[in-house]
Amino acid sequence: MIRPLCYLLIPALAACHPSETQSTPTKLTAALAAKDSQTIHTLVQTEHLRLGDRAGTPEVTDTYQKVPPNTPLLDPAIAQLGFSPHFTRLKQLAASWKPGLDPTTLTEPLRAPASIISGCAAIAQANLQGKEDCLTLATQTADFLLWAQEQAGAGCFPFPAARGTSEARAMQVATRFLDRAEKTGKLAQTVRNGWAFEDHGDGGLQFDNAECALALFELHHITQDPRHLAAALKAADWALSRPLCTNWNYNAFSVHLLAKAHAVTQNPRYLDAAVQKALLGVIPGQLTDGPFAGRWMDPHNARPAYHYIMMSALAQLTAALPPNHPDRPAILTALRLGLTTRNAEFTSQGVMTKDKAIESLLLVSHLFQNDPAFLESTHTTTALNTLSQLLSEEARRGKLPLSPSGWGQFLAHISK
Repeated sequence: MIRPLCYLLIPALAACHPSETQSTPTKLTAALAAKDSQTIHTLVQTEHLRLGDRAGTPEVTDTYQKVPPNTPLLDPAIAQLGFSPHFTRLKQLAASWKPGLDPTTLTEPLRAPASIISGCAAIAQANLQGKEDCLTLATQTADFLLWAQEQAGAGCFPFPAARGTSEARAMQVATRFLDRAEKTGKLAQTVRNGWAFEDHGDGGLQFDNAECALALFELHHITQDPRHLAAALKAADWALSRPLCTNWNYNAFSVHLLAKAHAVTQNPRYLDAAVQKALLGVIPGQLTDGPFAGRWMDPHNARPAYHYIMMSALAQLTAALPPNHPDRPAILTALRLGLTTRNAEFTSQGVMTKDKAIESLLLVSHLFQNDPAFLESTHTTTALNTLSQLLSEEARRGKLPLSPSGWGQFLAHISK
């Protein structure tokens, strides 16, 4: 769930002036709700001026892994093994995700089973070893997601209303959110059947909702099971109706999902909503000049993992837009700027994030495969190669270097 805007836009060590900052979240939330582009940009510019040269600096300092030169990529024959060396572990991870469980006992949000579905779908689509087992595991895990969506009864893929079950950051943040809902008398409007189905404008539910729906779109492409498509579209309809929030990457999850829903259905309402959410709820936070041009201004969204979440969303949206769409130039410019600034760091400094970066770079490489000049100018090809070298080296040392989603997609890519 979202942190206060004062924390998001001003580094933790900086003093916040109550008279200035207490009204900022209210003003920005109101501007986003009103879809008032001019006021949104004005408020963002005010925060930019306040941050000064700290704009674009992550709240946690980036650390870089240097990749030794000439590191060979993973042998395609090894990649052909797919998840087989790790399949037992995947089954163990998924063993507890069964319809009928008590969601308040869960230690992970639904993005975890969604990752297994996505990774297994990638293995199956690429026809790698263990395809049948992966497809079985993916469909069984999808049954759990469909059940959770039905239990929550709001259209979205919900968050387990679990408190104190895990040290994982997402679960700790959820615990604080639920505690606040209870303290303010909103718990009954927030939780149903042990699932948090409403975030009251916080925006945090957009994360897992999109991850689950995107995984189901990938699975449906293989299974053609109408239940998978219906559930993904129900989640897209929920995302379409949600208000914009003050955390740019939360909005980006819905942009990605809606652009994908349009790609699958060609329904223009999904594309229109994705464009509006991107122009008002994602792109305004991006720096367009200065040493960190292309990054997001606030310390939270300046972190590289969130940066690549937004790159995936803008890439999916750009690819969905007709060449003559009036908003395509602005969205493409934001995508190009964002890719260029962070991708260049892979070769100049090293790898600063892996999971969301590999998913984003693979998606961009696929969507823009017929535009090699774009991939070259944004350093996408070199960044993907550098990251692939690091992942290959870690795999040769016996590590599983990525989440199931990223690893499945990476193996499918290397095995070609």
